[in-house]
Amino acid sequence: MSTSTADVDGSDRLSKAEYRDRLRELPPSAKLVAKVLEGETPLSQGQLADESLLPDRTVRYALNRLEECDLVGSRYSFKDARKQVYFLNT
Repeated sequence: MSTSTADVDGSDRLSKAEYRDRLRELPPSAKLVAKVLEGETPLSQGQLADESLLPDRTVRYALNRLEECDLVGSRYSFKDARKQVYFLNT
């Protein structure tokens, strides 16, 4: 899980082709979570569960798979420092 600001400023961004190639091998739940994260605002795990209609446990699994492939980054929420928010590395 990455919490550096380097992820947010674009230094770890992937090209569209590389992003799609990495995403292709992941399970459908990870693809759905990635699709939900295509918006501009980073989302918490709870918000992702609400938006995707997936159970919390499935969202947690999908985020772990996306992070393993460096498709998703995370940082602490500015609104609530107890929570992580997630964003795409594209």
